Amino acid sequence: MEIEVKRTFDILDKYLQEFPRKEALGGKNGGDWYVYSTAEYVEKSYQFAFGLMALGLKKGDKVATVTNNRPEWNFADMGLAMTGIVHVPIYPTIGEAEYSYILEHAEIKLLLVGDNKLYEKLAPIAAGLPEINNIFSFDKIDGVKNYDEILQLGKSHQEELSGKLEQIKKDIDPDDLATIIYTSGTTGVPKGVMLTHTNLVSNFVAHSKMHHLGKDHHVISFLPLCHVLERSVNYHFQYKGMGIYYVGNMGQIVTALKEIRPHMFCAVPRLLERIYDGFVSKGKELTGLKKLIYFWALSLTRHFENNKKYNLFLKLRIKLADKLIYSKWREALGGNIVYIVSGGAALQPRIARLFGMAGMLNLEGYGLTETSPVIAVNNPSTREMKIGTVGAVLESIKLKFGEDGEIMVKGPGVMTGYYKAPDLTAEVIDEEGWFHTGDIGILEDGKYLKITDRKKEMFKLSGGKYIAPQMIENKLKASFFIEQVMVIGASEKFASALISPNFVYLHDWCSHRNIHFFDNQDLIHKTEVLAQFQREVAAINKTMGEHEEIKRFRLVCDEWTPQTGELSQTLKLKREYVANQYKTIIGEIYSVSKVQPGGKFRLPKINLNFDIIGFIKRLKL
Repeated sequence: MEIEVKRTFDILDKYLQEFPRKEALGGKNGGDWYVYSTAEYVEKSYQFAFGLMALGLKKGDKVATVTNNRPEWNFADMGLAMTGIVHVPIYPTIGEAEYSYILEHAEIKLLLVGDNKLYEKLAPIAAGLPEINNIFSFDKIDGVKNYDEILQLGKSHQEELSGKLEQIKKDIDPDDLATIIYTSGTTGVPKGVMLTHTNLVSNFVAHSKMHHLGKDHHVISFLPLCHVLERSVNYHFQYKGMGIYYVGNMGQIVTALKEIRPHMFCAVPRLLERIYDGFVSKGKELTGLKKLIYFWALSLTRHFENNKKYNLFLKLRIKLADKLIYSKWREALGGNIVYIVSGGAALQPRIARLFGMAGMLNLEGYGLTETSPVIAVNNPSTREMKIGTVGAVLESIKLKFGEDGEIMVKGPGVMTGYYKAPDLTAEVIDEEGWFHTGDIGILEDGKYLKITDRKKEMFKLSGGKYIAPQMIENKLKASFFIEQVMVIGASEKFASALISPNFVYLHDWCSHRNIHFFDNQDLIHKTEVLAQFQREVAAINKTMGEHEEIKRFRLVCDEWTPQTGELSQTLKLKREYVANQYKTIIGEIYSVSKVQPGGKFRLPKINLNFDIIGFIKRLKL
């Protein structure tokens, strides 16, 4: 009999009874992997719950975790859920001011940190907050209480607290608050999104139906578990009986792919762009016939479409390319990848086509923390998939568009509100219960949701024409040379852009052309570099309306990251911060009328057409 999951911790019984595994959760200690069986996972989760109770914590209290991904996070998460204690997971990479605000605003009673670096950062903050009674660490740190002490405390009190815990579990309603997730957002102070068990469960059960993988498959998890998407798919994987290996260090991803050989993982578009760039760079290292064959195979990927039927001639070419090249790409990612889930930002179609042609389907989706999170996702189980869109809307969600194209949704995944902020809640959930996402979108073919921009980010030129900056930025970021970009021009005569180059690629490009520079500041003023970026911008301008064209741009010598402040923790552009950071440069862009380096000028057309397919055919490969 299948076990029904109504609260997040109901997963434990389902996982144990329906999908018992020797390797349920895995982590890495130094260079070695270690694992927990399903039975050990359940046992330690209960011990954690008993330990919390023995410490005097009770239903409704708040406990925060600040750590990189690790299997032990699940013991805490499930232990907290079973006791009715609200889990407040926090990014391990935010600043001290944000930590201080969240810990105080959420009234945290107990704090769990990952390692010594985080402890040293958070201990002084916690010391100034009387609500916090205890700090524990997952790593062993001299002089700091270890999370294992909670497990041992729970183990020693298990017999006396067993009956009480069962009653607490029984009394937890699916509509009880399970977690508060603070969104850093792109403006203002963090907002605490309140999600119930129903919010979380309804969402992960719905999107777990999108593929056929299950108890015979395993995955790796490296996006932060404090982010609602990775947390939701983490529940989803367990709900389907899959084994999960956690990667706490982003530098270990490549090694983990080769060692674990997963069937699936969740990623942000920027990581997939890096992998794509790596494949292209690999081809550039080749010479002669090998190089020609490699880029012939790469060029074939442009034909990929989900559910597309190819003619016989194209099928034969794809089969040959797969044997010679695509199989190598799969092997580079472990050899077993079937699906790659991506979200958080738009994925360039050329990247989705490359992975798809190589047999690794990209399941691009869309959602917000406030919607628990998935609203729509490309769904191979129903064959509802279309590249360039975020797929079909989940079965449990109702969707409509405002007069301005804003996406609005209703459903069991929509949050109960922002913690201690009814005024902010009222701004996004209207009287009829519709949640206003702030995103602008359309339905393609009557079913596939496509995000076109952020409502608050659209601006009007002085001539009255509207600009959707995100759409233009996504096109520009398709260039190998451009890492990040911000389109500007509100109330101005024309649109311009600030561009943060992909310095890794640009350095390599300069090296091959013997372009010498002292540092990035010197590099971005090189005539050859500016000319190349003008070519990149000019190529994109040809695909847009005249009023959308980037008339001027400026390169900046800084890399934009969450740590330096230009991006949020979910890699969204903090426009106000960037505009303030570069207000002098922006002023210069709009205070001059003469053409300067980085301004608009025409270059002679260069014909780079080459019939590589014809060449390959003549070689009879």
